[in-house]
Amino acid sequence: MRKLTMAVGITLLSAVLGACANRDMPVSPLSPRGASFETSSAGDRPISIFDACDGPTFTAQGVDCSRTSGLRFDQFVSELTAHGSVGAWHFAATNVNVFAGQTLTVTNHGGETHTFTEVAHFGGGIVPFLNQLSGNPVPAPECLELSGSDFIAAGDTRQESVDESGTEMYQCCIHPWMRVVVSAK
Repeated sequence: MRKLTMAVGITLLSAVLGACANRDMPVSPLSPRGASFETSSAGDRPISIFDACDGPTFTAQGVDCSRTSGLRFDQFVSELTAHGSVGAWHFAATNVNVFAGQTLTVTNHGGETHTFTEVAHFGGGIVPFLNQLSGNPVPAPECLELSGSDFIAAGDTRQESVDESGTEMYQCCIHPWMRVVVSAK
């Protein structure tokens, strides 16, 4: 019975990923979401931003989305309401180990704009509707001090230096359940 349940789960996961994937946009790796990625050239650590917004239905709600297909806006709201997060909206990886002095290279592979904002404590973001549905009603103070350069448009890359040892936390100030913990030695 357990093998049958796992087979059904894998089949459903494949179907969902296939339905949400936009053939012109990269799809999130199927490795564990908490896994760290290998160091890229020049000591950089890659962090990917993913979402699966459906352009037509998100745009109809006033949200810019460059994808042509994906998760419809009503499905997004339904999943967020039920779980406090939407799995397709995430950073990969969620836990990263680096050495002080390394650079995080953050690339937005999604269709929406995101932020990669260092915060003292995880909290809500700048969209009250998403804060409430995700269970993060109090915005992280850093999210209330954003400038235009803090936003990472679809397809853009940003670099973030890890200056000292310790733990740093980053979140998307639009989708506050998108979070990364960086541990530096």
